[in-house]
Amino acid sequence: MPVEYRGEIRGAGLRIGIVASRFNELVTDRLLRGALRGLAEAGVDDRDIEVVRVPGAFEVPFAVDLLAGHGRYDALVCLGAIVRGETQHHDYLARAIFSALQQIQLARHVPIAVGILTTETMEQALARSGDDPGNKGYEAARVAIECAQLHRLLG
Repeated sequence: MPVEYRGEIRGAGLRIGIVASRFNELVTDRLLRGALRGLAEAGVDDRDIEVVRVPGAFEVPFAVDLLAGHGRYDALVCLGAIVRGETQHHDYLARAIFSALQQIQLARHVPIAVGILTTETMEQALARSGDDPGNKGYEAARVAIECAQLHRLLG
């Protein structure tokens, strides 16, 4: 049997940074509540969580890069909501943000979990940020913990 490595959803002792967009705040506040619930359920202490609010999703990578450069976070969670409008702005914005976050993660060696929604409608964004288990902020928080633990195993 090959050796298999897997991160655990065990957050005690981890320091987590969250960058959340204020644009579409109705959605992003719900994503933030979901992320905080996911971290709490996994045992991350409130004192080990820092939240940075930025104007919009485009500014998320800027703040993430600053936090990743500090070296004090085990993982970072990104939250935002990009809802399609009448132009192609939605597509260009999402591609730029996701590409930047991937580059930061690889350059800084800090796990980055993405809970930035890209939806066709506000109704879809609200559905993905609700209180049920499908809250993408909650899921991103759990991914951040698992990847932080995997980084400890393999880093």
